[in-house]
Amino acid sequence: MVTFLQLNTIFLSMIMEAIPFILLGVLISGLIQTFLSERWIARMMPRNRYVSSLLGCGVGLFFPACECGIVPITRRLLRKGVPLHAGIAFMLTGPIINPVVLFATYIAFGNDWRMVFVRAGLAIVVAYATAIAVSFLYPKLPLRHMELAHAEIAAAVHAPVQEPVKQLPFTRRLYDVMLHAIDEFFSVGKYLVLGAFIAASMQTFIPTSALMHVGNTPVTASLVMIGLAFVMSLCSEADAFIASSFRGTFSIGSLSAFLVFGPMIDIKNTLMLVSVFRGKFVIVLIALVASFTLAGSLIVGRLLG
Repeated sequence: MVTFLQLNTIFLSMIMEAIPFILLGVLISGLIQTFLSERWIARMMPRNRYVSSLLGCGVGLFFPACECGIVPITRRLLRKGVPLHAGIAFMLTGPIINPVVLFATYIAFGNDWRMVFVRAGLAIVVAYATAIAVSFLYPKLPLRHMELAHAEIAAAVHAPVQEPVKQLPFTRRLYDVMLHAIDEFFSVGKYLVLGAFIAASMQTFIPTSALMHVGNTPVTASLVMIGLAFVMSLCSEADAFIASSFRGTFSIGSLSAFLVFGPMIDIKNTLMLVSVFRGKFVIVLIALVASFTLAGSLIVGRLLG
């Protein structure tokens, strides 16, 4: 009985933690759909993959969304014609380098700026490396329902300069924002609920101590923290407080792996990613993020450990 009460508590806490950011994410997605034209985005986005990926990494500063709320925003940007690599760079860095998360990290680690810079720096490096790798591996968008996505992008490219949406009254455009936000919410919300239940079940029935005993070397310690970040599926605004509790057990390198991998890939947003991208692409994306995070955490551990 106690076990199922614990499962219920963890499950509900995950849902309550993520819902505000999901709502923020779908609202921003609706604003993008209604107010930003594809022509404007095309003009703004550099054609060079290296520059556009770097720009994608920096955009996250202006979007205070967690790893769940960032997925609908990314899907909308991709359907607006943003290159895949730039969208992936934004999606991976957004939940980490936004001011809310960085300030929470600063507070969680006892007003220590070093951990803030380590987390933000490693996140940008991992996201940028992943985005560049994706740009070479996937020259075409690996979205589900590609026919619809191509139709939207093609319609945007060949649309007349005076787009009908710009002639609509402001109140009607706000109404359209809410319609898009509601559609996005129900589209991704079911995956959030399923992911939260799986994550809560794993936290309840798989003891954390069983994983922590494995971390005897720098490599295994980082792998353990990557695994914990995936299983615990914490919101990026709160995970720094959990990471700080491991300071006596794990090095700064393995802690950085926890703080970077979790907001990029966890159980909740994996299911949401599967709803947006093809399954093979999601597997490749997870493998790339895990590999670059592991390598980066080992370098951080060697330099600062």
